[in-house]
Amino acid sequence: MDISHPLHIARIQVHVLRHPISTPVRTSFGVMHDRPAVFIRIEDTDGAYGWGEAWCNYPGCGAEHRGRLIETVLWPLLEGRAFDSPCAVHEHLSAETAVLAIQSGEPGPLAQAIAGLDLAMWDLCARRAGEPLWRFLGGTRDTIGVYASGLNPHAPEQLVARKWEEGFRAFKLKIGFEPTRDLENLRRIRDAVGTSAMLMADANQAWDLPTACQRVQALAEFELGWLEEPLRADRPWQEWRELATHTNTPLAAGENVSSQQAFSSLLDSGAVRIVQPDIAKWGGISDIQPLVRRIQKHGLQYFPHYLGGGIGLLHSAHLLAATGGSGWLEVDANDNPLRTRFCGRLAAVGAGRVSLGNAPGIGIEPEL
Repeated sequence: MDISHPLHIARIQVHVLRHPISTPVRTSFGVMHDRPAVFIRIEDTDGAYGWGEAWCNYPGCGAEHRGRLIETVLWPLLEGRAFDSPCAVHEHLSAETAVLAIQSGEPGPLAQAIAGLDLAMWDLCARRAGEPLWRFLGGTRDTIGVYASGLNPHAPEQLVARKWEEGFRAFKLKIGFEPTRDLENLRRIRDAVGTSAMLMADANQAWDLPTACQRVQALAEFELGWLEEPLRADRPWQEWRELATHTNTPLAAGENVSSQQAFSSLLDSGAVRIVQPDIAKWGGISDIQPLVRRIQKHGLQYFPHYLGGGIGLLHSAHLLAATGGSGWLEVDANDNPLRTRFCGRLAAVGAGRVSLGNAPGIGIEPEL
């Protein structure tokens, strides 16, 4: 990548959007009745611009909150300043808000707001260089695998059938509900797609260790690609290691890990084989790209977590393409117009893969 001259930030526009949905999105810890998004546009003094997105799904008021943090806390720290790179912006904002994050008890929302700005800065730099983001980040290919995620516990086989027709060949079901219901849903999906499709499950931190050790025995028949967050993300890694001895199914985690030190503990634990950081939730590209290299050095697989609008999804796709490996992009299967209207080439899935193309940056011009 080539950051040819300093970045003089001229203005920021924050767009807080919310779209109603007819079918709520259900997890073990709550229900989403609409789909929010925080889209961020950054422009420099030369007129170059870029788009980013901050994570904001839970609770329902999160989008407005992140938007206000960007406008009232972070923008004053950037206005009129010049930076050598997006990484320098990320470092500056993280350092300047470190004490505030402790004092306010809001390290998560601030990290998510910073991540959204970081993504916008990387898009700006790639557009200014006239390169697609995947190539600007050092990638050599624009094609990646995808999987359909977030399958609700109500008649998931119907949604799977639609996604199969759209070109998906791997699927992840939300479990962590009543055990009989979880198993029946897995059987229905397996019957719908056969044994050739990859099937995964996400428990959304629903179980304690004794419960998880019991539940994984019943899951063995489905030969899952992975079991995601069977335990709470704040449980000691020794509990994850204990669970791993009760199953051959790979364990997956990372979307709720939010510091380099915490990821070091995850990588060193030996319990998790699928690592899933979310660039819009913590770290942006500046922190996650070097983290991916560490994941791969440990012999683990990087499968980016993502649940939001189309702009952040595109960033996740470009980083995945740039870093290589065998991971797939998570694409939420539930209705979300703020994703489908802004996901560009990701809408064209063929045999479980997508191509990102050669348009500058993330490859779209959002019409909000």
